[in-house]
Amino acid sequence: MEEINHKKISEAEYLSTYSSSEFERPSVATDMVIFTVAESEKENYRKLPEKELQLLLIKRGKHPFLGQWALPGGFVRPTETTEQAAQRELCEETGVQEVYLEQLYTFSELGRDPRTWVMSCAYMALVDQSLVKLKAGDDADEAKWFKLIYKKIEETEETKEGGLIKYERYQLSLEAREEQNQRVDRKEKKEKVQLQAEIEKKIVINDNGRTSELFITKNSGIAFDHAKIIAYAVERLRGKIEYTDIALHLMPRQFTLTALQQVYEVILDKPLLKAAFRRKIADLVKETENYTDKVGHRPSRLYEKNWMD
Repeated sequence: MEEINHKKISEAEYLSTYSSSEFERPSVATDMVIFTVAESEKENYRKLPEKELQLLLIKRGKHPFLGQWALPGGFVRPTETTEQAAQRELCEETGVQEVYLEQLYTFSELGRDPRTWVMSCAYMALVDQSLVKLKAGDDADEAKWFKLIYKKIEETEETKEGGLIKYERYQLSLEAREEQNQRVDRKEKKEKVQLQAEIEKKIVINDNGRTSELFITKNSGIAFDHAKIIAYAVERLRGKIEYTDIALHLMPRQFTLTALQQVYEVILDKPLLKAAFRRKIADLVKETENYTDKVGHRPSRLYEKNWMD
């Protein structure tokens, strides 16, 4: 028997007269934090190339924030979920599908978009750069990989009644190499693109537990609140790399243990002891019969991913 409410109306009758205009509704978007790890420029053929954590940004070709750099993304269509929108945007910008993708946070602060009320469901993706073919979207002039550095530069704390408040200040630096420009003649001289922001992290510790929140305190050239979204993504990546196999998503099909260690080090922004690292990742990889070739140093054994259950 169908339930009737206090007005003696069935659910079918209620839905037939329901008006969605009764409540204001935000626009919903997805923003993509797309990470990769790439080799920096070689200075010595006999030395192993350094790795760097890179982030994909697009240069906005429309208002608002015309000419500034932003995360790839777009509005969710009526026929798709936020995850489907994220997968679509990822494929449109990079040409890759079926890569690691996870929801990061929902960002809903008032005023985060000057056009209207926009909530963004942000996603983090990890890709092997060798598989990527960059293509700027309809609202973008360029798409570039930016070298990313995220460092703590200051830490203070104060005791409050019933708990402790810590303040951590971080420097976010993004730099794109000139030769990666997707829409200029490679012979044309272009200056490097450098973007910066400062992020404050407020950590509250009391009897109820621990909470944290990020705030943008300085920003130069990064559109919307995307500096904060990037900071959240870096912290997520650094946290999960300690206890999951997430770093393997950044690796090619076969790789050396040294290359894998470099990926861990560039994400965590600290050196790791070789012996301890290899014990830690022993179950995450499996040996192959192959070795590196055409290198200026002794050939190294190649390994494959051994995904955790």
